[in-house]
Amino acid sequence: MESTAQTAPTGGTPARQPGDPLARAELTYLLGMSFQLVLSEFVSRLEAAGYDDLRPVHGLVFQALHGSGATSSELAEVLGVTKQAAGQIVDDLAGRGYVERRPHPAGGRRKLVVLTDKAMRHLAVAGRILFELESELEQRLGAQDRRIPRTELAALIRAMTDGDDLPPLRPLW
Repeated sequence: MESTAQTAPTGGTPARQPGDPLARAELTYLLGMSFQLVLSEFVSRLEAAGYDDLRPVHGLVFQALHGSGATSSELAEVLGVTKQAAGQIVDDLAGRGYVERRPHPAGGRRKLVVLTDKAMRHLAVAGRILFELESELEQRLGAQDRRIPRTELAALIRAMTDGDDLPPLRPLW
């Protein structure tokens, strides 16, 4: 019996068949599934590197605090969560040694939440893993004469938002 699968001209990757379920999938499904697959692989690699005590939300916290830090209220706004939820995340991360509270430079009762050296080491490892993962994906896609659609995704985000102020990245499902 002869195979009906076609081979793409580059890399020997099978061409998509007319009944391909992804060809008719909704945009939200494609974006969500892409995010889920990349995030899952990233988390698996982070766990293998010894960071099995962190969840994806912690990476968002680290990104928000990177640099000069933030108050819990500012962190809540960036994450799109309540002040209480942000406070619980900060308490949890402080207990694990990833963040610490310092007196705010403006004084008063406010505290500045900053990353510790432990968090900075995590960010270095996470950055390396993300770079490696993206490079691997580029190689896989390059074999199909494709690239990661960074420009298109950035354009989509800009088209859906006003100006340069990006909304918080949080799960809405």
